[in-house]
Order: sequence, then C-alpha cells, then structure tokens
Amino acid sequence: MSSEPTIPTAILAETQNYMVYTADEPDGERTYNLELGTVTLHFFQEEWDEFLKLIRALPKSATK
Repeated sequence: MSSEPTIPTAILAETQNYMVYTADEPDGERTYNLELGTVTLHFFQEEWDEFLKLIRALPKSATK
C-alpha cells in the first residue's frame, strides 16, 4: 500500500491527443497541467495566467 497522498485532479478540457487538467497539490497550491502527447507542461497559477494571456494574444490567422 502506497503512503503517497492522493492528489485531487480535474480535467478542464481534452481532445483525442491533448488534455488540460488541474491538480490540487498537498501544499495547497493548484497546478495547471497541459498534456501534449508524451510531453506534460506544469504551470503554477501565475504561469498559467501568463500562458493564457499569450494564447489569447495570438492573431486569429494563427488559430486556423
């Protein structure tokens, strides 16, 4: 039996190949996790906010 704590997670969005989910860490901090195939990016709240700002700043032509 594992003594590691269970970390609550919640899926925010997913497609066939990608997923975004949150994890409530044992220290009380929420992380945002972006799974891109075999790569996972982990963001703290401030980093996630900046990442979303970056994505929203993309020109419409870049999202087609």
